Amino acid sequence: MIKVCEFAADAAASTPTSTPAQLTVRLPFDERKKSRLKTAAENGEPLGFMLPRGHILRDGTRLLDESGRVIEVKAADETVSTVSSDNAHLVMRAAYHLGNRHVPLQIGDGWLRYQHDHVLDAMVIGLGLTVTVEDAPFEPEDGAYAGGHSHSHGDGHAHGHDHEPGHHHHEH
Repeated sequence: MIKVCEFAADAAASTPTSTPAQLTVRLPFDERKKSRLKTAAENGEPLGFMLPRGHILRDGTRLLDESGRVIEVKAADETVSTVSSDNAHLVMRAAYHLGNRHVPLQIGDGWLRYQHDHVLDAMVIGLGLTVTVEDAPFEPEDGAYAGGHSHSHGDGHAHGHDHEPGHHHHEH
């Protein structure tokens, strides 16, 4: 198994982004949020990811394997529920109720998408929205689930602006 341990951006000078990737890996969201993963490239070659924790592998993320080859991550199609409406108020209500359940949520222009779940579908339909179950890539917002309790940068949560960046909560 080929080990994949670093992001290509970490070796920016030696790996210009114009270099085509030598391997492609298609992964659903649940696998793209793991730092340890056994998987295979599209050509069938086995790969073992051992990446720094707390990153979500986005569609187009480029990684390096132990021999220096560039591997591009693609968001695989997976079963998702897509909610849309011309009524922005309803879409915002659905986003609120889904967010309250800490559901990873992709937010588009007038639509929401989450990993397909009958209970959530029923709730959203109960709010008066239409749910389309489909196979599509899933790219949720970065949020609190991105790496346990560590806060990702720009995560949109208001932590108050009275303390220094770095979130040190102890008093001096």
